[in-house]
Amino acid sequence: MFLTNDLSKKFGIIVFMIIGIPKEIKKQENRVGLNPDSVRALVNAGHNVIVETNAGQGIFATDEDYTAVGATIAPDADTIFEQADMIVKVKEPQLSECQKLREDQILFTYLHLAPDPEQAKGLMDSGCIAIAYETVTGEGGRGLPLLQPMSEVAGRMAPLMGAVYGAKHFGGRGHLISGVTGTDSANVVILGGGVSGYEAAKIASGMLGNVTILEKNPDRIEWLNDQLNDRVIAVESTTDALHRYVADADMVIGAVLVPGGSAPKLISREILSTMKTGAMMVDIAIDQGGCFETSKPTTHENPVYDVDGIMHYCVANMPGAYPLTSTAALNNATLPYILDIANKGWERALAERVGFANGLNVQNGKIMHKAVAEALGSI
Repeated sequence: MFLTNDLSKKFGIIVFMIIGIPKEIKKQENRVGLNPDSVRALVNAGHNVIVETNAGQGIFATDEDYTAVGATIAPDADTIFEQADMIVKVKEPQLSECQKLREDQILFTYLHLAPDPEQAKGLMDSGCIAIAYETVTGEGGRGLPLLQPMSEVAGRMAPLMGAVYGAKHFGGRGHLISGVTGTDSANVVILGGGVSGYEAAKIASGMLGNVTILEKNPDRIEWLNDQLNDRVIAVESTTDALHRYVADADMVIGAVLVPGGSAPKLISREILSTMKTGAMMVDIAIDQGGCFETSKPTTHENPVYDVDGIMHYCVANMPGAYPLTSTAALNNATLPYILDIANKGWERALAERVGFANGLNVQNGKIMHKAVAEALGSI
C-alpha cells in the first residue's frame, strides 16, 4: 500500500512504493532501468517492483531472473504505468509513454528536454513528477553523478565508432587511426574536456592517434595535461584554435555539455567546409541537440550520414550499444537515489540529498529547471 508523502513528512514513516520497470521502446535501446540486483535491493527494503515481461532481454536477464529476486512480471507496459507509483527508465519517454503517465506519478530517467519540446509538453500535460538523471548534481553543484557513467561509456565509444565508420567503405577517409610504420597517425580533435572528452582522449590516444582537446577552463586544461599521455595535448578553446585544429582533423568528437540546456553549436557549416573530405564527426552531445550545426539524431541501425563529404555519427543513445556494461554502471549510480525516493517520498528525498533537487525538471505541468526552461522558451 502506497503511503502519501504527507504522511511520510508528518510522521517520518517509510513510504512503501510500487516501482515499475517498463521495457525500453526507443529504437535499438537494449538497456533496462533496473537489473535484478537492483530489484533485490528494493524488494529487501520493503517495496514492490513490477517489471514488464522481457524488459531485461537486452542484458540477458530473464523474467525468471526478476521473479527470483522478488519482482512481479507484468504482461505489458499499460499494466506498469497503471499500477506503479514510480516509473524507472533509461531513456526519455516516447510520446506513447507520456500519454500513459498520470498526475503525481514519479518518472525517474534521462529526459534531455532542452531540444525536445514535444516530450516536454507531453510530460507537462500528464501532470507527473519528472526527475532527470542528467541534471542531478553532486556536492557544491559540481559534477553530474547520474550522467557520469553514461558519459564515460559514450566517451570511450566515440573513438571506436569514429574509427569503424571512418573506413573507406562507409564513406570515410580510410585513415587508420594508429597509422603503421612509416605513416602518420590520424589527428583526433575533441571539443570539451569534461568526463566524456577525457574518456574519449584516453581511448583515442591508446589507439595511437594524435589527440588534441579544446577546453575553455584553464584549471581543467592543466589537469588534463597532467593526467594524459604525451599523445594528448589540451589547449584553450578559441575561435582561431577551433578553425585551425578542426581543419586538420581526421576525426572530431563533440563532447561539450551545458547541464539541462541545449549544446552550443561549435562547428558551423562554414567550418565544416574547411575540413578534409571524408573526415569523421562524432557528436556525443546529440542528446542535448548536438554541438555541430549539421547534426541530427541517428540510430544504431543507420548511425552515419554525409554532409558535404563529411561523415557524421550522431546516435542519440550511444551506450545502448553496450547494454551489459551500461546498465550495470547506470544502476550503480542511480540505485541510492531510487531507494531514497522509495523510502522517503520524492519531496523529502530531493530536499535531503545534496544536489538531488536539481534533477526536478517537471512538476504538475510546470518546467522546474531553469536551464531547461530557458532552452525550451514558451511551449
